[in-house]
Amino acid sequence: MKDLHNDGQALIGQAEGIDRRDFIKAALGTGFAAAVLPVQAQTVITTDTAGLTAGTIHIKVDGQTVPVYRAHPEGKVGLPVILVISEIFGVHEHIADVARRFAKAGYLALAPDLFVRQGDPAREKTVADLMKNIISSTPDEQVMRDLDGVLEWARTYGADTARLGITGFCYGGRITWLYSAHNPKVKAGVAWYGRLVGDRTAAWPQLPIDVAASLKAPVLGLYGGKDQGIPLDTVEQMRAALSQAGSKSQIHVYPDAPHGFYADYRPSYRADVAQDGWQRALAWFKTHGVA
Repeated sequence: MKDLHNDGQALIGQAEGIDRRDFIKAALGTGFAAAVLPVQAQTVITTDTAGLTAGTIHIKVDGQTVPVYRAHPEGKVGLPVILVISEIFGVHEHIADVARRFAKAGYLALAPDLFVRQGDPAREKTVADLMKNIISSTPDEQVMRDLDGVLEWARTYGADTARLGITGFCYGGRITWLYSAHNPKVKAGVAWYGRLVGDRTAAWPQLPIDVAASLKAPVLGLYGGKDQGIPLDTVEQMRAALSQAGSKSQIHVYPDAPHGFYADYRPSYRADVAQDGWQRALAWFKTHGVA
């Protein structure tokens, strides 16, 4: 499980000057915004709900109630869909804000709690505990079914699921690659610094590099050249695998960006790179029919 642990370490490795437990507490649960704002007040983005329908809904998948943060333009139907996949910290305020950003751009954005069966990330005291007890115990097969279930709910809600995109961050970036191979309804994906290689486990039997040749939709990978958890040689391995497969997917590397460069609640945030990545994401979805 070495790679899973390192993945969790990479997520908070940039948080110098913040007590480890305090950072995890800040990144999870209701205390998230209040605890982080004093550290990153000048960079934290808050997207309001004016003109939006936004909030948590609950849907049933395989008998389990799954909380999903939903945001979309108020009163609109037939919207394209973006699945927003969180980091290991779950659907905290930053992820909800990302969903609202997509809603402001005209999408039905859905951010499901994919760890609900395994537990509450906010209750874990350390990253090691979080990785062991929840993240590495969440099977990819379960995640794929949950996302299928969320998509079915979107269809019954009146969304245009023929225009389906998926995006995710770190853990969610990895899932973006995998779901883009799993579901032929996906039109495009944008994976933000998701791990590409590593150890295979019973719960995680495939890696993004394993599905390079079986992607059902083009994926844009956004990576940092100074990401200490995702070495550039692994990014180049994925790029080569995509090229060999004749995939339309692309990878863009920001040479000076660290891991978590889009996470505006963390010291790793890089505003210029984050904004460029956001514009690339919107353009990618539009180019590939998710608009």
